[in-house]
Amino acid sequence: METNRQQKINRLLQKELGEIFRRDMQPYFPGVMMTVTFVRITPDLSVARVNLSLFPDKDKEGTLKKIKTKTAEIRGLLGEKVRHQLRIVPRLEFFIDDSLDRMERIEELLKQ
Repeated sequence: METNRQQKINRLLQKELGEIFRRDMQPYFPGVMMTVTFVRITPDLSVARVNLSLFPDKDKEGTLKKIKTKTAEIRGLLGEKVRHQLRIVPRLEFFIDDSLDRMERIEELLKQ
């Protein structure tokens, strides 16, 4: 069960990371729309697990690897944005959110 503090930090990180991906990371990933679908922070506030939706990228794993190489830069940009709200910027772990793909697959199966 998440505490209110965790929920507030999740929302804050989702908003700020979404802005970072939209504005600052776009030159590194031309033609790829990245959306932060949700963020889950650990109870000790040290690790944030970030789920990303990538569209219309065919090589999602390759893009995720590129994003992981930019983790330090993303964390630095995040630190600049949340320095007044958080004392310590959590370590970021990125994952692909494939819930939309699974939803489409389920709909296809139901139509058959």
